[in-house]
Amino acid sequence: MSQTGGRARRVDAQANRGRILDVAEDVFGKGGATASTEEVARLAGVGIATVFRHFPTKAALLQAVLIRRFDRLREQAEALLDTAEPGAAFFGFFRHLVADAATKIAIGDALLDAGGDDDGEAARASAGLRRAVGALLDRAQRAGEVRDDVELPEVYALLVATSRAAAHPNLDAEVSARVLDIVFAGLAPIRPATGAR
Repeated sequence: MSQTGGRARRVDAQANRGRILDVAEDVFGKGGATASTEEVARLAGVGIATVFRHFPTKAALLQAVLIRRFDRLREQAEALLDTAEPGAAFFGFFRHLVADAATKIAIGDALLDAGGDDDGEAARASAGLRRAVGALLDRAQRAGEVRDDVELPEVYALLVATSRAAAHPNLDAEVSARVLDIVFAGLAPIRPATGAR
């Protein structure tokens, strides 16, 4: 086999892998544990054997999807670290994570249902995202945009709880937005009362 032919096959394989991951993220993000690798293969335009050549099990595919999702979110958070408005960056990214939660939760639940777990690489990718959120929080606090008596563990707990609530299928979008407003009001700096002596 020529070097050119080998390189073309590798490029082809990478393109297939990327397409499979894109489709799997959409399919499992919408269908959760009820979605199938066969549906992923069909929508990606490849055979099921191609899917399993890249990802030997459904759990391996779901873990790869979850890791890529965490990595992408971490990169988005890190890109906000140079912004001139740290408060807007922190609150905007918090809002983005909550909006993204239903898909992430569906993929995570499908992974557990497939016999996988979110330890190992997935846990490392999740920790990377958490650190990036912590860096956004720190910048917002130093800019006086977030109260300085809160730390990442409680902020992350609020983020997780709000995300779980927002992902609930019966939660009205207006209620979800109001919940975020209340959480953000609680994270705002405590200002002295006007007229206080």
